[in-house]
Amino acid sequence: MNRKVLFTSFNLLLLAFVLLRCQSAATSKHTTLPGQYRDFTLLPNGWKLTPAGTKQAAIGDLPLNIVITPDERWAVTTNNGESVPSLSLIDLHTFTEKQRVPLHNAWRGLALDAAGNRLFVSGGNDDAVLVFRLNDSGLQKLDSIALAPDSVEVSVSGLAWDRMGKRLLAVSKESNRLYVLNPDAADSVYSLPLAGKCYDVITDHGSQRAYVSVWGKGEIAEIDLRRLIITRRFLTGAHPCEMRITSDDKRLFVATANANAVSVVDLLQGKTVETLNTSLHAADPPGSTPNAIALARNEHVLIVANADNNDLALFDIRDPNQSRSMGFIPVGWYPTAVAYQSKSDQILCVNGKGLHSAANPKGPGRGTHNKKKNPWYIAHMFKGVLSGIPFPAESRLAAYSQQVYANTPLQKNRQQHTPDLPGIIGKRHTGKRSSKIRHVFYIVRENRTYDQVFGDLLQGNGDSSLCLFPRHITPNAHALVEQFTLFDNFYTDAEVSADGHNWSMAAYATDYVEKLWPTLYGKRGGTYDFEGGVPIARPASGYIWDAVLARGLRFRNYGEYTWHDKSNPGLYRANDAYLRPFTSTTYPCFDLSVPDTTRFTKWEKEFRAYAAGDSLPDFSLIRLPNDHTAGTRQGMPTVQAMVADNDYALGLMVQTISESKYWESSLILVVEDDAQSGSDHVDAHRSVLLAISPFIKHGYVDHTMYSSSSVLKTIELVLGLPVMTQFDLAAIPLNRAFSARADLAPYHAIPPNMDLNEKNASDAYGAKRCSEMNLATEDAIPDIEFNEIIWKAVRGADSEMPPPVRSAFVRILDRDEEDND
Repeated sequence: MNRKVLFTSFNLLLLAFVLLRCQSAATSKHTTLPGQYRDFTLLPNGWKLTPAGTKQAAIGDLPLNIVITPDERWAVTTNNGESVPSLSLIDLHTFTEKQRVPLHNAWRGLALDAAGNRLFVSGGNDDAVLVFRLNDSGLQKLDSIALAPDSVEVSVSGLAWDRMGKRLLAVSKESNRLYVLNPDAADSVYSLPLAGKCYDVITDHGSQRAYVSVWGKGEIAEIDLRRLIITRRFLTGAHPCEMRITSDDKRLFVATANANAVSVVDLLQGKTVETLNTSLHAADPPGSTPNAIALARNEHVLIVANADNNDLALFDIRDPNQSRSMGFIPVGWYPTAVAYQSKSDQILCVNGKGLHSAANPKGPGRGTHNKKKNPWYIAHMFKGVLSGIPFPAESRLAAYSQQVYANTPLQKNRQQHTPDLPGIIGKRHTGKRSSKIRHVFYIVRENRTYDQVFGDLLQGNGDSSLCLFPRHITPNAHALVEQFTLFDNFYTDAEVSADGHNWSMAAYATDYVEKLWPTLYGKRGGTYDFEGGVPIARPASGYIWDAVLARGLRFRNYGEYTWHDKSNPGLYRANDAYLRPFTSTTYPCFDLSVPDTTRFTKWEKEFRAYAAGDSLPDFSLIRLPNDHTAGTRQGMPTVQAMVADNDYALGLMVQTISESKYWESSLILVVEDDAQSGSDHVDAHRSVLLAISPFIKHGYVDHTMYSSSSVLKTIELVLGLPVMTQFDLAAIPLNRAFSARADLAPYHAIPPNMDLNEKNASDAYGAKRCSEMNLATEDAIPDIEFNEIIWKAVRGADSEMPPPVRSAFVRILDRDEEDND
């Protein structure tokens, strides 16, 4: 070979090697995707599913309760997801669903009469109790009993049968009452007011007393069934849910979902005598969500369903006041009910969100206007499953327990490969603040997927065919991820805005939020009260601003958990009184009629004042909602204009901070509260994340799997805040995107490439339907139809919206192992 050619070839190889090394240095090597592997399913938050059970029966969406007939032949679940509510009748001999009964409305409550021949069902926000006959032929509806006049909101939750009085007991979560009625004489309804929203009701075995879990007040009310008066109240942990009473009527067990515990009430002493910790470790923060319980093996064992840990916790309760943990059983996603079959020594576990993911290659397409008829809508994909689990021997339970611990990302070595950058950001909660980064700006936007915005970027894992808002519409978002870091493996922890703003603010959504948003979004009644205003929606560990204030740091809120101030038109106020002193009264709430560039000017005025007084808050929370868009509603800005306005406002905020004296000590984090309003080829939860700071790497692509909780953990590590829940504790922070050296080059906002005042015409595709939709509150619209309107507004009325992958998480068939970090 010619020597010149040889050296030229060598130089080319050397150049290629150098370029490859440079590219590797600018890209995170840690790529793990959520999905199904050979031996487990990996959720987007890093938790795994390895459900136990030799029998599985598919049932309806988000089942919340189960009853078993006295002969243990049949089980019935009430299914209360976003789609059509229903009852599932399961033949326990064959372990198959024999019948699915669609209902107009339902929520949780189930009760059988003493013979097991009549089934009573909560009608939810229809404010009624439904009555069914149950026999070998199946379920046949007999009656519907209204509990109050039409003008009174009741919302039936729990039901119980009074065996002695042959009466039905019902409790409610809107009227906050106990109702007592004779189902054969429905006009004889008596009600008793209680202290707050109620969840469950049971009777003692002599039907002398009833016990009601007052969900929102952390107490149990004892009621004399003869005199129908409250005789005693027992304090429990937060969010008392299901209850069980021993056959001797001496002990009452209460699952407290917001407290990682079961409260044990001694009914003779009239007080709580034990608290059983159901979490995986004694010192775990909130997040297990124990919400359902059952007694097993002659009442020697208590079984507790931990919804957010995806497990059952077993306790030996034979010795009163000396209960002990026996171990854990891994189950499916979000277990909501548990029961025990004594004849077969089998545990029945109701997995509220199923066992695994399912892709949706037949996702919503052209002409799909009724989401109730579309099984591929994300909120319809939580298909419940009933599992039959033989009661485990001691050795099997030990193995199960080991598996449960292996499923959690709470292991001590979880962060072993996470960089520790002293003075900038640590990798564990130590309470020590960053000495370099002193100001955090947390910006929350609305509902976009990664592919919708960044699908056109070749350096990331995108699908350009799904990109609706590419560079010419979002020039600032594109410039920011190219100047700083692109994250292409970030997932929201939530499905919709109701739980999305909770996960974005608290690294958790309570059982109240998780169990009620599907009813509201399914148009079956209820109120959007998930962003402050009602204490029951609040996590026990609070929100990120609570941690900031408890640390003695300065905090300012711009638009989050905020609404119009009805007493002062044109001004705004936080929904919770304690948040109001820290909330801007001039910065708009979620109001699509206000441009985000106007929000920028409101924020900028305060920022300049803080800079002049050298009093900039340590933590600023900023809501920029207009990438939600108003669809094609006549008179409103077009979809492209609203997204471009949102993009320009973001660019201006970053420019303002980067040109100020605070730039060298600032970190800006930008997230979407959820990703429901669009398509993504990887996962329904994959979304847009931006991290901007002199200490964020430039020209870097980070493939690490992050979640909403990862962003909150990053804030905590920078500001020296404590952990809030198990999910921010377990999350991987964004440390790989940080640099030890600061690059102080400012950012210059890119003006929009289009007219931000461009308005929708009256003949725009979907304009009439958009005028009929409720755009005053986030997510109060038919999601699939709205998404199609947005698609056609951008791509043209004759374009076909491609079938998106909107699974709970992506399905992976060709990979057996995952990167443990």
